[in-house]
Amino acid sequence: MNIIEAITARRSTRAFLPKPVEKNKLDSVLAAAARAPSWANTQPWEIFAVTGDTLEKIRNGYQQKYAKKTPAAPETPRPAEWPEALAKRTRQLRADMARDCGDAVDQFAMLNQTMFNAPAVVYICMDKALSEWSLYDIGAYSQSFMLAAIEQGLATIPAITLTLYPGILRRELKIPDNLKITIGIAVGYADKEHGINKLVSARSPLAETVRFFE
Repeated sequence: MNIIEAITARRSTRAFLPKPVEKNKLDSVLAAAARAPSWANTQPWEIFAVTGDTLEKIRNGYQQKYAKKTPAAPETPRPAEWPEALAKRTRQLRADMARDCGDAVDQFAMLNQTMFNAPAVVYICMDKALSEWSLYDIGAYSQSFMLAAIEQGLATIPAITLTLYPGILRRELKIPDNLKITIGIAVGYADKEHGINKLVSARSPLAETVRFFE
């Protein structure tokens, strides 16, 4: 598989098998992701990789929050609103999901609430003193992580829902106060039989997003 094939093959997997992720595979993916570029080689990412009993404690804590309808408080805030062009793509995603995934769409909310049943989640943090420039570096790290995972036969999804209750994450992962929780990436083996994973989201044509000048 070449680079273009890996980029094209990457999917946001929304249902995982219970099969654990082998430690050597996770180590390999993390080592590859660390080669991502960063401003002046600052490497601002600080990683908290969680599996097993600790992840189950987090998952159970989240489910209790959902049951109580506790307001979410991600440390990387949601946008106040989406510009219309972006909102249109979100509406298209929902339409594509309804078309491709059938009855599995009804399970989507619960899958979000159970962290997609993933056997592992990687939380990426950075120092609160840093700026949006370092968030760019975190994005580069995240993409490198997800592409490296493909080589190991692993599936991934980056999701704000993984970070909705930072108090639980800080308690279970001992995340220091000086760090900001930016994003979580679920990782594991895709449940290829689950209907929710049939979705292949569309991409806008270049003419919508690229301006060429000569």
